[in-house]
Amino acid sequence: MAPPTILWFRRDLRLAEQAALVAAAASGPVIPVYILDDETPRHRAMGGASRWWLHHSLARLDESLRARGSRLILRRGKCEDELAKIAGESGAGAVHCLRHYEPWWRNAERAVAKRLDLICHDGNYLAPPGSVKTGSGGLYKIYTPFWRALRDHMPPPVPVDAPEGLDAPGRWPASDRLDDWKLLPSRPNWATGFEGEWTPGETGAQVRLGAFAEIAARYDEQRNLPAIEGSSRLSPHLHFGEVSPAAIWHAVADAGGSVDVFLAEIGWRDYAQTVILQYPDYGGRSAREAFDTALPWRSGKEADADFAAWQQGRTGYPIVDAGMRQLWATGWMHNRVRMIAASFLIKHLLIDWRRGEQWFWDTLVDADYASNAVNWQWVAGSGVDSNMFPRIMAPLTQSEKFDAAAYIRQWVPELADIGDAAIHDPDEFGRRPRSYPPKIIGHREARARALSAYDVMKADDN
Repeated sequence: MAPPTILWFRRDLRLAEQAALVAAAASGPVIPVYILDDETPRHRAMGGASRWWLHHSLARLDESLRARGSRLILRRGKCEDELAKIAGESGAGAVHCLRHYEPWWRNAERAVAKRLDLICHDGNYLAPPGSVKTGSGGLYKIYTPFWRALRDHMPPPVPVDAPEGLDAPGRWPASDRLDDWKLLPSRPNWATGFEGEWTPGETGAQVRLGAFAEIAARYDEQRNLPAIEGSSRLSPHLHFGEVSPAAIWHAVADAGGSVDVFLAEIGWRDYAQTVILQYPDYGGRSAREAFDTALPWRSGKEADADFAAWQQGRTGYPIVDAGMRQLWATGWMHNRVRMIAASFLIKHLLIDWRRGEQWFWDTLVDADYASNAVNWQWVAGSGVDSNMFPRIMAPLTQSEKFDAAAYIRQWVPELADIGDAAIHDPDEFGRRPRSYPPKIIGHREARARALSAYDVMKADDN
């Protein structure tokens, strides 16, 4: 019998469209492995919501593997140490994996390659990050020209189905018990609302993709309306690799209508990773240095109290509060509302974007290092793309424009009895119930304060 090959899973928890699995299975017996690495320096630990999703996704992956005569080996520790131990225990000759691009994963791959025969494959993006180049051979910093160039590489390869069976090794290495990792919250169990919202795992991803494919042609008409199911809600499945971007592309590309708008958003994920290749610490450092050194972000007790009100959905701005409560209850927030809530924290409250980025990292089931960092820096205007800071969203205008009345009633029950005209701004109409807080700051006052802070930064930067 040929020596077994290790299949190293990370954020690619699927069996279909899995190039590493195909290559590993072609050589003989396969040992599927997932390592929970809490020890590698600079490895950004998952947030609580992501850990909830990971637990359920790993359980589903193990079930899928067992249905094919295999199983998932779980280990905890440094990736290079645990993979070397498994190779020693099993006599495995090589390790196959899908390539990852976050700075800690690139470091881990280099460390593993020093000790084992590591073969990395592509498959987590529409095109391998770093492969889409400018005319001069560099990497793109601006999204629009990046998307035009990426579009020229499309369509991606047609997805490959999951294998019907896998050869097992003669002896399985030892494995941790998933429950012993304690990825799920206990007391208090803040994830009770997640259960009815999500079905983690590859099968759940396929069901979600099938449902979205039926409405994809109307995506541009519906994507900004938080009160309806107009978006794909595939983001956590895509983040954990339960479905590949290539599979999504081929499932919806022929839907017609405005599906190209949706495909461009899948392309944004590739763009975000391209930015991280150039700025590995983008999640903690502004690309425009003046935002870190010269912008007078608020701090201290009053700012902390305002930040807590934002976290809890108690700002007095119904659209912001609805989004923040949806986030806490479900681990997800509608994308338009994410922009409104992020802009509110940065510009109305003048609180450093990094505090918001960290909160989203901990509470989103789709928390992705590249996308989260790039989105927050885009809203702040501190990133490599356009400077958006002077463009200050008016939350009440946004709420009215995108017909958020039903959405607000769902997530801010204190306002459930208020009519459509007044619910966006109950203070203005004299309809605010005593159970709902007044506005934490007026829009005009907040706008003036933000622009004044921006002027201070510009003067110092000059």
